[in-house]
Amino acid sequence: MTILLIEDEPLIARQLHKLVHQLEPDAVTDGPLASVQAICEYFQTHENPDLVIADIQLSDGVSFEAFQQINLNVPIIFTTAYDEYAIRAFKLNSLDYLLKPIDPNDLKAALDKYHRWSGHQFDYTGQFRQFLAQFTEKPLTPLYKRRFTGHFLRQIVSVPQEQVAYFLRDEIIYLITTTGQKLITDYKTLDELEELVDPTHFFRANRQCLINLDAVSGYRPHYTSKLQVLLKSPNDSLELMVSKDKAAMFRQWFEG
Repeated sequence: MTILLIEDEPLIARQLHKLVHQLEPDAVTDGPLASVQAICEYFQTHENPDLVIADIQLSDGVSFEAFQQINLNVPIIFTTAYDEYAIRAFKLNSLDYLLKPIDPNDLKAALDKYHRWSGHQFDYTGQFRQFLAQFTEKPLTPLYKRRFTGHFLRQIVSVPQEQVAYFLRDEIIYLITTTGQKLITDYKTLDELEELVDPTHFFRANRQCLINLDAVSGYRPHYTSKLQVLLKSPNDSLELMVSKDKAAMFRQWFEG
């Protein structure tokens, strides 16, 4: 049995890989693939796996953009942290879906369902094509990340967007929560993060910091024509400056 993993967030990918091998020790896992391009390239050089576990939002788009381009007739378990409309659709048109953060019991139930169905013949391609046709009747709206993962002690924790104060680059990328907790992430650059977050909520203040609007209490003009951003407690001790070039953009973003 070959299981293809599609997931662009390194922490979740490692956790998923570990869970799959715990639950399916005899399975061979491929991936993880992190982009639409990687999926398309994989299926050009590999035979179809027996099962696909696929995240929706990837680094360069959504995974079903790739599935539109390939002849995939295998069951798919979707993973998602996004809107309920997507969950309802995938529940009807895929083997199963898992809501992030992934619960081991939910993954076990999805794999059990796969084994129950594996002896039957299903037209996964036809079923999925019908879903894609329905889903793409309207223009796709961007699906931004609503949860982020980080290391805390020996655990991997999931932080919802509302609890993120800012991301800070200091050799590595840290996630600072609204309670002042500092978590290590696996993101390589703030540029990478900036592509994943909702720009109405997050602003790249400078090369070191990406801030969440909900964590900002206000700002004050600086004598250098920069802006000093004022954060809510307990993060209000951080001296965060917005450059002169970005000052007008920040005001527009802050004022909505």
